[in-house]
Amino acid sequence: MLYIIRHGLTDWNKRKKLQGRTDIPLNEEGRAMAENAARQYADIHFDICFCSPLKRARETAEIILGGRDVPIIEDERLCEMSFGIYEGTENYREPGSPVSMLFEKPQCYTASGGAESIEELFARTGSFIKEVIEPALGQDKDILTVGHGAMNSALICQLEHIPVEGLWRSSKEHCKLIKLR
Repeated sequence: MLYIIRHGLTDWNKRKKLQGRTDIPLNEEGRAMAENAARQYADIHFDICFCSPLKRARETAEIILGGRDVPIIEDERLCEMSFGIYEGTENYREPGSPVSMLFEKPQCYTASGGAESIEELFARTGSFIKEVIEPALGQDKDILTVGHGAMNSALICQLEHIPVEGLWRSSKEHCKLIKLR
């Protein structure tokens, strides 16, 4: 079985700042969310956990799996989408912002300012699916992936055959477990 979860809350999430690859840690509320998720999902079996190496995802994984004998393996392909020079901005959803199109019409998004394109995001997450997820599922492993909003959405789109315009259709809630396969 495959389960996907987004990291707990950070100060930048609260301030609606675009994080991307900027390595922001969980805040106290985010840690409490992860602790709640650990209790809520305590009866779900996981053989292995793959997570983004960014602090907010790694700490979420450690809290959720605390006290369990589940290996946590970091994989760079699970990092959040890079937003280049727009990381740290608070007005990224305003019309006219180069990044706003990603959230309004992802199929029309054009990366700029050192940001990652949708195609690049899908290529790296697609290779993770092919090289890691599919073989593990083929061995009947119960897998947890801990990541980020855009990255998790890219995984879900590819696994569920959802076109890119449905990128944000899946849940983007913090610490909410999504069961896929």
